[in-house]
Amino acid sequence: MSAPARPAPASTVLVFSHLPAVRELITGAVGRRPAADLGRVTWIEAGTIAEVLGHLDAGGVDLAVLDGEAQPTGGMGLCRQVKNEITDCPPVVVVVRRADDRWLATWSQADAVLVHPLDPLAAAETVAQVLRARLVGSALPTVRG
Repeated sequence: MSAPARPAPASTVLVFSHLPAVRELITGAVGRRPAADLGRVTWIEAGTIAEVLGHLDAGGVDLAVLDGEAQPTGGMGLCRQVKNEITDCPPVVVVVRRADDRWLATWSQADAVLVHPLDPLAAAETVAQVLRARLVGSALPTVRG
């Protein structure tokens, strides 16, 4: 008789946008459980850069999803900053408005990119891929959402 499968650990995901509606759109597209093999997601919402930096400095964030169009500082610039300044920075997914802006997200050192309008299946799968890679401790080539 085989041992019962271990339940997947829960993940804490930080979502940043200066607009609450965009944060809601992102969390709604990904959902509370992006894949059956992953645990539930606990979302932390941040509306300012200071909130993002505070949460990342404190640790415990498994993934950050940043709005590339946020104002006054966008998620792409913030991604590049945290990737270079935060020790053990979690993976980052950047959400861009136009598919043509994917190269900017790559410049920002994002681990994955999503494009508006968000496709819930693609958003959930992209987040799931990034979380799986973090769980096993492997490097993730840039994922295109």
